[in-house]
Amino acid sequence: MIYPVIMAGGSGTRFWPRSRAHRPKQLLNIFGEHTMIQHTVNRITSIAKPSEILVVTNQAQASEVHRQLPQLPSPNILVEPVGRNTAPCIGLAALHVMEKDPNGVMVVLAADHLITPDDVFCKTVEAAAEVALRTEACVTIGIVPTRPETGYGYIQFIENESLEARGEKAYRVKTFAEKPNLETAKSFIATGDFLWNSGMFVWKASTILRLIEMHLPELYEGLVEIKPTIGTADYTATVDQVYRRIKGISIDYGVMEHTKEVYVLKGHFRWNDVGSWEEVYQLSNKDENGNAVIGQAVCIEANNSLLFSPGKTIALVGVSDLIVVETEDALMICPRDRAQDVKKIVETLQAQKKNELL
Repeated sequence: MIYPVIMAGGSGTRFWPRSRAHRPKQLLNIFGEHTMIQHTVNRITSIAKPSEILVVTNQAQASEVHRQLPQLPSPNILVEPVGRNTAPCIGLAALHVMEKDPNGVMVVLAADHLITPDDVFCKTVEAAAEVALRTEACVTIGIVPTRPETGYGYIQFIENESLEARGEKAYRVKTFAEKPNLETAKSFIATGDFLWNSGMFVWKASTILRLIEMHLPELYEGLVEIKPTIGTADYTATVDQVYRRIKGISIDYGVMEHTKEVYVLKGHFRWNDVGSWEEVYQLSNKDENGNAVIGQAVCIEANNSLLFSPGKTIALVGVSDLIVVETEDALMICPRDRAQDVKKIVETLQAQKKNELL
């Protein structure tokens, strides 16, 4: 059985001022009427029932996640007391999958990725799940690169070491590479054996718990404490105690880089991690002047800009290459090529203790 696990605890600081602590990027309807987490759940309904889908979030976002996903059983929305990166998040979810199905296969997904078309994605996930069941290895989904991207990690695969599942090939992974500089990214593309690391993982819950025990023994000890309390009155307090004690570490650093039995399938679908307002601009429909308008706007001799203003009319005159985002209590304007620096606004507001804007 496939159990999608949606990680939904991110802060989305690059999407301020729309993204706030209680309602970050994954809980916003940036593309169409549905929010990003709703898109993620809808995408996988052909391969998993609501009772089989788990979401891991934090206390600040939990009530909004419940509100947006009423079809999920309440116990399937797992709440972390504090953020400890992806390894504890995945370990906690693995415990719950094991409770439901000792042979269950987890499909670990981010809540805020844009993926189309759904049927191609689900076909790849089902093939990856078959590989995970058959080999008891870790399986990941890599994206065939379309450009030398410096914002993603990469996965190098071994062309002549593969196995087939549901008509798709799963290649043995040679190495994981960090986000490269432009020259290195170009060399990766030229070799033809590198894929973008999408951060999507598929494995049996028992497999990842075994690997956590092997490579992250302190985390595993905490998970062992939590396991017998699932479904009892002691669960929340035990999770809180364990999370206060354990160290934060990503599943990539903590487990994947030390694991030899890893396969990767090529994802032949459109994928974007939507990492900044610039990505929203690139993905949005534009008018004849290259402006992407979400909401109401008047543009006079203004070009190649993103205007995100569902509530007010924005007017631009004689400017180009801007990002303008409006909310009831804030207005953010920056050049498109500085979109990654929006998170610095959040850091400044935190330093100034302006919590009402966070």
